[in-house]
Amino acid sequence: MSQPNPDLFDQENLALATARATFASDAASPEEYRQALGELIHRYERLLRETSRLIRRSDREEFEMNQLNNRLNELASELEYRATHDALTNALNRGAVIAKANQIIRSQGLAIIVLDIDFFKQVNDSFGHLVGDKVICGVVDAVARCLPESGLVGRVGGEEFTVLLQDSDYAQAFTIAEQIRAEIAGRDFSLPAPRQITASFGVSWTPAGANFSIAYGAADEALYKAKQGGRNRVMRADQL
Repeated sequence: MSQPNPDLFDQENLALATARATFASDAASPEEYRQALGELIHRYERLLRETSRLIRRSDREEFEMNQLNNRLNELASELEYRATHDALTNALNRGAVIAKANQIIRSQGLAIIVLDIDFFKQVNDSFGHLVGDKVICGVVDAVARCLPESGLVGRVGGEEFTVLLQDSDYAQAFTIAEQIRAEIAGRDFSLPAPRQITASFGVSWTPAGANFSIAYGAADEALYKAKQGGRNRVMRADQL
């Protein structure tokens, strides 16, 4: 049968008890006093060393725990980012666009710009998907350059993007869409052969409390009209 583990400070407690007994005894000799004091000093020094070791260990474990917590927070943030952003462009993904739009229109009006790269399939067929990906990233960069601070851009399809403007009315949204159109049309995408990249745009606006799906559908219909009208242009849903 195994014996229980001795208390960590059994020897120190024993030295303290001996010193107390010696101090309380009227018959203790000077040598006994000396021995009791010496043992007490020895055990006290050991106690200090052990306490210092435990403190260092505790500090080290606390540091490691803080590092682990920081890493877990970083991983949580990274997972949240990946869940809401497009892996290629770092723009919002479709789910995040819908969530953001519904959040905004609960309390305020929202302008929506839907844009689609013109003849993008021909770009992929002519130059390959790596060049196509480069064009998509360039378009997102062009969009971002034209947006106000509160504007959001998301990639909702292969070559289709959505812009959310929570502080813009119809006229302002149309102006921003025109700026984006010009930025894309004038951009050098450094393609293997000379080719202009353009995009078509549909713009809608919805008041607070309205249905996002209806507003998005109106912008998408305006985009369709822009493509029918020759592409590389902006159409407003209220002018169809």
